[in-house]
Amino acid sequence: MERMVSEKGNGSFVKAEAHKDAIQSSLAGTDVCSDHDILRICLLAGKIMLQNGGETSRVEDTMMRIAAAYGYDNSHSYVTPTGILFAIDGTAPATRLIRISERSTNLQKVTIVNDISRRICGDGMTPVEALSLLQETDTQPFAYPEWLRIATAALASGCFAIMFRGGWSDFMPAVLAGGIGFLLVVLLNRFVPVKFFAEFLAAAAIGGTAVLLTQNGVGADLNIIIIGSVMPLVPGLHITNAVRDLMAGHLVSGLSKGAEAFLTAFAIGSGIAVVLSLL
Repeated sequence: MERMVSEKGNGSFVKAEAHKDAIQSSLAGTDVCSDHDILRICLLAGKIMLQNGGETSRVEDTMMRIAAAYGYDNSHSYVTPTGILFAIDGTAPATRLIRISERSTNLQKVTIVNDISRRICGDGMTPVEALSLLQETDTQPFAYPEWLRIATAALASGCFAIMFRGGWSDFMPAVLAGGIGFLLVVLLNRFVPVKFFAEFLAAAAIGGTAVLLTQNGVGADLNIIIIGSVMPLVPGLHITNAVRDLMAGHLVSGLSKGAEAFLTAFAIGSGIAVVLSLL
């Protein structure tokens, strides 16, 4: 009886190994087929998503699905807003850590990586093709030019002013103040490594512009103009991702993203408060 159980267990193990060998053999003839190369593909996909606004649970799920599609069912991931630790158990178990130092919001790249992941899992995309597409996505410039982002933020500021029950006389002052504030954020982010300082100065510029315009008879409600103008700076995506990560059980990521959103809101409020106390 023990011999039969042993033979049955060995048979299951042999079948599992044969399945993995079949997958690995399908990768043969390509330039990317080792454990470390599959690890590189998974980490690059996770890095792109995390840098461009993807939530932690989505990043981990995507990396593990890609690894499983290439025959590495036993993979492990640990993702925080500032780093990714990923490991796979293959013929030579491998673990790598990458640091995320810059983060922005570009959901188009997140969508592209999601599409690549689905094609890997469904259509059997080769590792060479997957790596090439991911590298191309990683090097793509921002989806929209800076002038268009600034113009859109300015227009959105005016629309927010109307939405908060401001008059049409407050529309153009909000457009001007919001455009100046977002322009400063874009410019200062190039030279100032601390993003909260850039947001503080942008909020101060918005407050100063709104006060000067209303004092000269352009605009009726100072509060509405300021509220509408700072809305493009509000960290809405960070707050949403923080809540989603907390609900998914990623406590470290959820709390850190929530703290980052709080600091951004604090910088915006401080910039406005300083200007209103001085003018």
